[in-house]
Amino acid sequence: MSQSSRQHPPDPGTSRTAAFCVHVFTAAGGGIALLALLEAVREHWAAMFAWLGLALVIDGLDGPIARRLNVEAVQPNWSGEVLDLVVDFVTYVFVPAYAVIASGLLLPIAAPLLGVGIVISGALYFADRRMKTADNHFRGFPALWNAAAFYLFLLHPPPTISTLGIAALIVLTFIPIRVLHPVRVKRLRGLNLSLIAVWAALAIVTVARDFNVTMPVTAALCAIALYVVCGDATIRLLRLKNQ
Repeated sequence: MSQSSRQHPPDPGTSRTAAFCVHVFTAAGGGIALLALLEAVREHWAAMFAWLGLALVIDGLDGPIARRLNVEAVQPNWSGEVLDLVVDFVTYVFVPAYAVIASGLLLPIAAPLLGVGIVISGALYFADRRMKTADNHFRGFPALWNAAAFYLFLLHPPPTISTLGIAALIVLTFIPIRVLHPVRVKRLRGLNLSLIAVWAALAIVTVARDFNVTMPVTAALCAIALYVVCGDATIRLLRLKNQ
């Protein structure tokens, strides 16, 4: 810190403005969700996922910035937590739900019902105060319907399999399985962050190529997803066997 900054502390008004800008930055994710929805209506699926990816970047950055600027204390009249949940709902749940049911990848008779199920289960999940465990794992399927939709478009399974898979994820929202939060879980954090970085790079390539990627890319994306979903259960099982 320079001598001049010690003599002249930051203007509180500037601090409040900066804090409010963080809220605007978070809220921008809602605007991006609208752009993603417009692309989905046009069936420009890769463009939709590109916008949802940008929203994911904002979601990853706004929290650390808010904590650094102490936004909660500086701007107490706006709840960053509520704002984040609102934006997350439209980007993680609502827009992907539309994509899932409008893509033609599900059985037509079941698609509208499953879309409603995605939205209702996602809303309930975001309202659940038990959505994270004490060690920051997600409890139940964490309403990552943007990721579920991504894999649906990547793998293009038969409609019957896709329909059963989506139905299973809706049910798993309410089952107390533990799903890894790659950033906040401390155990193996270095490995987790490395895998997420690889996943992000491969996902960008996949979207840029309109999901026309080679089998190794698909296999790597699926392996990382399997690790995120099943990693905690596998580690616990190995510990039990070693006892």
